[in-house]
Amino acid sequence: MPRPRAHNPGGPNAEARLHPFHEAFMRQAIEGARTAMHIGEVPIGAVVALDGQVVAGGFNQPIHRVDPTAHAEVIALREAARTLGNYRLPGCTLYVTLEPCLMCVGAMLNARVGTVVYGAAEPKFGALRSLLRIEDVPANHRFEVVGGVLEAECRALVVDFFKYRREEG
Repeated sequence: MPRPRAHNPGGPNAEARLHPFHEAFMRQAIEGARTAMHIGEVPIGAVVALDGQVVAGGFNQPIHRVDPTAHAEVIALREAARTLGNYRLPGCTLYVTLEPCLMCVGAMLNARVGTVVYGAAEPKFGALRSLLRIEDVPANHRFEVVGGVLEAECRALVVDFFKYRREEG
């Protein structure tokens, strides 16, 4: 398996310009994040794509489901596995608006996804580049990582959500 690639030296969105689907699929993940926000959840959305088609989607729901594992990524991975009839998701790309946490990265490794594309970095909990670097983890599976796709839009969702919560509280 190839090792995950670091950010493209052409800038954080250079790889997004090279891949025709990244921005389109990230926009679908952003829609999921907006759904989460409207029900009072942290606005994070995710979609799983295979061969240029979305096979699953999810948005954050740990509060509503009373389930600490109901992160957007986990929900999308579970739906993709059901849709494809396999708990392994080789060749799939997971798009998520915010850099995934350690739990979600573990689920991605177990599912054997091929690529993870995220929007904004998450300096406190992100487990691809921020809290740790996934390529430094001696796991038996590797996946490609692309960060910074529609970063400003993805970051604004989270920043605005928490700003509103502070003003409300």
